[in-house]
Amino acid sequence: MSKKASIYGGGEGAGITLPDYYRPTPNMVSRNNFFPLSEELAPDEMRISFVGSSPFPPRLNQAGTSIMVELGNGDKFFFDFGPGCMRNIIGLQHHVATINDIFITHLHVDHYHDLSYLLPFRAWAAGWTPLRVHGPSGRTPELGVKGMVKGMKQMLKWHLEAFDVFPIGDGYEVEVNEFDWKDENGICYDKNGVTVRHWRRSHAKDGATGYRLDWNGLSFVWTGDGRPDELTAKYAKGADVFVTELELDTGRLIELKYGLPSWLYNYTIDTHHTPHYATGYLINEVNPRVGMVTHFPYEEDLVGEAIAGIREHWKGLFLWGAPDGVVVNVTKDAIWSRKAAIPESTGQNPPPFAKMLGEPLPEAFPVPQPRMPREVQQEQFTRDIEIDPKKYLPEDVYRDPLIKLPDPMNLNIKAMAGGAKPKKEE
Repeated sequence: MSKKASIYGGGEGAGITLPDYYRPTPNMVSRNNFFPLSEELAPDEMRISFVGSSPFPPRLNQAGTSIMVELGNGDKFFFDFGPGCMRNIIGLQHHVATINDIFITHLHVDHYHDLSYLLPFRAWAAGWTPLRVHGPSGRTPELGVKGMVKGMKQMLKWHLEAFDVFPIGDGYEVEVNEFDWKDENGICYDKNGVTVRHWRRSHAKDGATGYRLDWNGLSFVWTGDGRPDELTAKYAKGADVFVTELELDTGRLIELKYGLPSWLYNYTIDTHHTPHYATGYLINEVNPRVGMVTHFPYEEDLVGEAIAGIREHWKGLFLWGAPDGVVVNVTKDAIWSRKAAIPESTGQNPPPFAKMLGEPLPEAFPVPQPRMPREVQQEQFTRDIEIDPKKYLPEDVYRDPLIKLPDPMNLNIKAMAGGAKPKKEE
C-alpha cells in the first residue's frame, strides 16, 4: 500500500478513509454499543439515532424511515416517522409522551405513517399536550401536511372517540406548522438556539422537502427522498452530518431479487430517487465531515455495490444509517458511530415528569377528565352481554370492576417515580 493511500494523509495505523476526528466522544460508556439510559449527552454534543431506515419492502431489522436527533441542551427532534419506527424509539427508552416536533419530508406513507399509531397512544399514555408536526404544503391544500393530518384524524375517528373514555386532555390536538414548499432555505423552526431550514426536492410530485438543523456550531441534514439536485448541494454545504437516500442503479439484479420488472424499477429511480453513483457525487458536492445513507434495503450482497458507486466520487468519511439502530455522536472535535442495544421487550418506564412538568415536581398533578364516557359510546345491551367477572376471577383475587373514574383525579407523581423525592427549589 502506498504511503498516500489514505485520503487523510496515511500514517502508521491509519485507516484509508477514517480521519483523526473519527473517535469516541468523552461521555461514552461503551465505544461499541449504545445502551439506552446509560449515558448523558455533553452540553455541546449531538446524538443521531436511525430508528427507521427502509422504504420497501418491510424488513425485520428495518422500520420505515425515521431519524431522531437529540441535542445537549435537552431538545429532541424526529425527521420523518415511518411505519414501525415507534418500536425502536420506545426501545431506546424514550417515553411515548415525550415524542414531539416531527418534521415530515414528504407524504409518501413510508415517511409518516406511524403518526397514526402515535397520536392516540401518546395521548392515552399521559401525553396530554398537543403534538407538533412540521412539513411542507402541497400544490393544493389537501396535498399538504395539514391536509394529511386532517385526513388522518378522520381515519382515526373511531379510535380517538373510543379512547375518549380515558383522560386525554389536549393530546389529540395537532399543531401543524405547514410551510410553503416553494420557500427556498426558509426557516421553519427557530427556538432555544436551534434553527431548522428547508428547501424543495424533486421527487416526482411537488411538495417534497429537505431539512438542515443548525445548533451550537453543529449541523445535521436529512434530504428526504428525491433526485440529486443543486439546491441540496447548496443549502447542505459543509454540514457536519449529511444524510441522504440511495437506490441502487441495478435494475436487472433487483428484478431477480424482488420480482419487479427492471423497467419499473429504473423508471422509479429516474423520476424519484438518487442512484448510488449520484449519492457519492452529491455527498462530494456538499463536502460534509461525514456522509451517510439511509432509506436503503440493507442486504449484504447489495452493500458492496452501493459503496463502490459512492466511492466513485466521495472519498471522505462515510457511514451507513442502516439497518435500524445506528447511533452517531457528534461534537466539534469528534464523530463516532455505534450500534444501539435495543431490547426486545420495550415496555415503558414511568413518564419523565421532571422533563414534562419542570422542577420542582408537584406532590400531585391534576388529571384531565374523560370527554366521552363509555355510557355515551355504547348501548346498554352491549355492556349487558359482558360476562360477570365473578365467573372467572377466583374469590381471593376478585375486586369490583372500576367502571367509572373519580372526579377529580390526581396523579401521585412521587409514587409513580418509585418514591423519588422532588428536587428542592434553588
